[in-house]
Amino acid sequence: MRQAGYLFVTFTDGREDGEQIYFAVSRDGLHWQDLNGGNPVLTSSIGEKGARDPFLLRSVDGNHFFLIATDLRIANGKGWDVAQYAGSRDLLIWESDDLVHWSEERSVTLGVEGAGCVWAPEAIYDRKRDAYLVFYASMVKLAGDAEPKQRIYSVYTRDFKEFTEPKVYIERTNHVIDTTIVEDNGRYYRFSKDETTKRIRMDSGCDLQGEFQEISSEALATLYGVEGPEIYYLQEQKQWCLIVDQFAEHKGYLPLVCKDLAAGDFSVKEQGSYDMGGFKKRHGSVVALTEEEYERLLSAYRG
Repeated sequence: MRQAGYLFVTFTDGREDGEQIYFAVSRDGLHWQDLNGGNPVLTSSIGEKGARDPFLLRSVDGNHFFLIATDLRIANGKGWDVAQYAGSRDLLIWESDDLVHWSEERSVTLGVEGAGCVWAPEAIYDRKRDAYLVFYASMVKLAGDAEPKQRIYSVYTRDFKEFTEPKVYIERTNHVIDTTIVEDNGRYYRFSKDETTKRIRMDSGCDLQGEFQEISSEALATLYGVEGPEIYYLQEQKQWCLIVDQFAEHKGYLPLVCKDLAAGDFSVKEQGSYDMGGFKKRHGSVVALTEEEYERLLSAYRG
């Protein structure tokens, strides 16, 4: 697919309707234009009536889109403890053929019994198993745990309607949340937030269900207080762009670039070399667009 631009699907904070779905577009993946007048494009009216951490996935045939999100609205006033330990176990789902006309939102319960939450769901197509691997963080107390712990769980689906039983996907010594995965040259690269150190860890493997080895990255090791990693390829620049949400300093997303994922040689983009748009973007996702898709989005949501 010839990339003509990018769509950023995100939520924001600091406003009454911030925990909903917002769109922004970019030609180069670094300078973003907010759509729909900076207002939500999609809103959730079910469950907690909020949608955080949206992730947009193009179907394997390229003709359909699935948008999934966390069923959570902190503005409801229940607080983060309730959200983690007794929150929604549902996944929110929208579907579209053209990124403009969307199905009504629906939900599916994915959290295992006793799970405190289902956070930051993402998905990637697994060619070996001809299904989409959906993964997310859940706070669960397993046998042998002194206290509940955040782990990454996963399920498989072919249609985002029927799902396999959840299984632990990433188990670490520390709490782990916010995982994203990308494939490059036959290998998978995972980026996850260590909830204890508040840094992003990178690892790699050749099979989504196989062993992964940590990749040392000086740039990631020195970045503290970040979460919500997302990665996408900048075709014109021939490099990868990793964006991380600087939540600790309330600064929004920061881009890093890298030519070789296997080396983990990321460098932070300098101020002035990118523009994240008019509102602060929180944990979201980026997908590449064709020229037709880019122009269609501008036509529908330019106002």
